Amino acid sequence: MDKFMEAAIEEARKGLAEGGIPIGSVIVYEGRILGRGHNRRVQNGSVVLHGEMDAFENAGRQPASVYRNCTLYTTLSPCPMCSGAILLYGIPKVIIGENETFLGEEELLKSRGVEVVLADSEECKNMMKDFIRDRPELWNEDIGV
Repeated sequence: MDKFMEAAIEEARKGLAEGGIPIGSVIVYEGRILGRGHNRRVQNGSVVLHGEMDAFENAGRQPASVYRNCTLYTTLSPCPMCSGAILLYGIPKVIIGENETFLGEEELLKSRGVEVVLADSEECKNMMKDFIRDRPELWNEDIGV
């Protein structure tokens, strides 16, 4: 498995261990992790702190030229909010751990020229399936149901 997807999965595990939702993300620039994060909605009482948003927050202010040369890794297909941030900052490539438990805005990303790659990770699928089974109310809150 790709070391950057492994880092995103590690972030997802951190979120789960903290009592949150197991979704992790890393933003990679020139072969190094620029920002990493995990869903912290529960931990921080936040309405917007999804894994991708946390990774952006931790990457900090960067010139557009940096973000236009990054790859974002995420354990789960990005929701409309996170896809908007990907588009806003011009991230050209997104690698997704899985999209079976939740299919986000992959078609929107593709239609705007973002290369979307599905890693199809069994580990990501199993982590989310277990979480959805064990905490359906929290999962439904996270996806706005």
